[in-house]
Amino acid sequence: MRTKKSLGQNFLRDKGILKKIANFAQIKNTDTVVEVGPGEGTLTEFILEKAKRVVAIEKDKRMVGFLKGKFAKEIKEEKLEIICSDILEMEMQNIFSPQAQKCTGSKNYVLVGNIPYYITGALFKKVLESENPPQSITFVVQKEVAERIIAKDGKESILSISIKVYGKPEYSGTIKAGSFYPKPKVDSAIISVRDINKNNFQKISEAKFFEILKAGFAHKRKFIIKNLEANKGVFDKCGVSKKARAENLKVENWVCLTKELQEN
Repeated sequence: MRTKKSLGQNFLRDKGILKKIANFAQIKNTDTVVEVGPGEGTLTEFILEKAKRVVAIEKDKRMVGFLKGKFAKEIKEEKLEIICSDILEMEMQNIFSPQAQKCTGSKNYVLVGNIPYYITGALFKKVLESENPPQSITFVVQKEVAERIIAKDGKESILSISIKVYGKPEYSGTIKAGSFYPKPKVDSAIISVRDINKNNFQKISEAKFFEILKAGFAHKRKFIIKNLEANKGVFDKCGVSKKARAENLKVENWVCLTKELQEN
């Protein structure tokens, strides 16, 4: 089937890599997996082998028809549900139909997908900040983006902190561009975010945290004390040097700064 460039479709057909993605997601036989952008269903096959149930969300109507034919047996057995929709327009807390909840008994889920590059940031933000975030996320993303998330160079970013405040990112390895059809211009990587929770927001405002984070990174080369216009005492309490830049701070520093600044 022909790909749609407008949807950022790059199909992955290497069974060895597809198996690696499914394994890295650490799917248990009691899990409900929400798969984003199943496309031809090549990864779906491996997820179905591991999960209790799969909810596949596909934006391309052509692919939905193809998938319903390919997985007719699994759909009939209620092991697979295919939803034709744009995940960025869906409410995550309403992602399960009454039938799906009947089959699984809960709204807990694991999120997996070989996603279009252009929705990476927006999708992470949407699902992590939602009322019903997944227990874990495993995505295929641009290699450069994966390296930024784990801060491979030792420098944190808005993206890396925005993810680490919710869970623990793990990098699995590179997928060469030639493994996809059509071949993208860059290599990709498999990344997981595990143990997702909102524990860091028990005593601080989620909105205030991101407000301070964005202000801190507004001028990356400036010392963060100048970006936040805060007094030195606040930084001393949080163990942050007055000569630190935003890229030097860890999640716990940002959480502490938020707590101190929202109380003053």
